[in-house]
Amino acid sequence: MKGTPFRLKQKLSPSAAKKKAARDLAMAKTPARKARKAQNQRDDRRDGTVGDGLDRHHDKSGSTRRVTVKKNRGFFGKGTKTES
Repeated sequence: MKGTPFRLKQKLSPSAAKKKAARDLAMAKTPARKARKAQNQRDDRRDGTVGDGLDRHHDKSGSTRRVTVKKNRGFFGKGTKTES
């Protein structure tokens, strides 16, 4: 669909989709990702900002800041491959 404002799912073959799901799950379960997610949840509960439409972003220093989901999704335009 050309010109649609909505992003559609990737068109992957069933085997490729299965492999991608496994890669995504493995990345989400790394100790660093688990620690960041836990910190985000603690900070949101502490600040009372759960469900306000903003995400938390971890800076290189380890602190968090609140940003829009759009900015946080693609690592501020750098893509997720550069994420460490």
